[in-house]
Amino acid sequence: MQTDIKNIIGVRFSKVGKIYHFDSSTIPDLSLGEHVIVDTTRGRHLGEVVEVLQEIPSQPEGGWKSVERRANPRDLLLQQSWRNKQTEAMINCRARASELGLLDTIKIVAAEYNYDGSRLTFLFSTDLEEKVDLKSLRKDMAEIHPHTHIEMRQIGPRDVAKIIGGMGACGIETRCCSKFLTEFSPISIKMAKEQGISLTPEEITGMCGRLRCCLIYEYEQYVEARKTLPKRNKRVVTPKGEGKVIDILPMSDKVTVLIEVVGERPQVHTFTREEIEPWDELEALRRKSEAPCDRHEGGGCTCGKAKKN
Repeated sequence: MQTDIKNIIGVRFSKVGKIYHFDSSTIPDLSLGEHVIVDTTRGRHLGEVVEVLQEIPSQPEGGWKSVERRANPRDLLLQQSWRNKQTEAMINCRARASELGLLDTIKIVAAEYNYDGSRLTFLFSTDLEEKVDLKSLRKDMAEIHPHTHIEMRQIGPRDVAKIIGGMGACGIETRCCSKFLTEFSPISIKMAKEQGISLTPEEITGMCGRLRCCLIYEYEQYVEARKTLPKRNKRVVTPKGEGKVIDILPMSDKVTVLIEVVGERPQVHTFTREEIEPWDELEALRRKSEAPCDRHEGGGCTCGKAKKN
């Protein structure tokens, strides 16, 4: 049975977090800004309604998770109370990890309680490719926090940077990942090359040690702009004569052209896309116009060109 599209809502669990979709059929008239208790793959959590979808998205594998109920003031106070205990839990976990000799292999980044304290998740990062055995650490945390389900969850370098926050490599006061990015898109060297950005590590690497997320911001615009501009080293015809493209300015829709004239010093000029024409296309048209007509000898041709013997 298909769920009514008006009952699919988007819920966010942190200020700058990914949006998850839930079925709110049992809770009518939910509006933006309300808080709800939802069933997730990691237990029951409290989140804020940030979307009321008008069009149904693709149904996730296993179907939609449900909204259990609206959150009440007691739930919000309970959530804040457990959040206040997260730092202490993280410190305890780091101390025990140090005693077990794990700090050389993992870094405990944060501790997160769900709203009612029934689940406690320790987020950690590691540079090791193989799986790290944390059974002893998890067992010790379960003894320190009885009646609480303990989970150890590995996160990547970008997520670590997002949690820690701080100034970005570009100098912006708050890193993009901590300020507004809710999901991380795949980033490649190709994106830097397409935008003419220096490939030195300092220019393209973020504080997380990975390629900067901002490399994707204008990538598509550069790709589209380059489609209508000639490539480097292509010969073009300009208002100042024929020349070779030596640089491309995609965002300005312009190219820089080197014009060489016999007996004169080479000149460099910048032209808009409308001011230039491909030399090879014009040359092809010129040759076609000068070629004799194959039909001339057969009669009936009015082109005025006699075919050469």
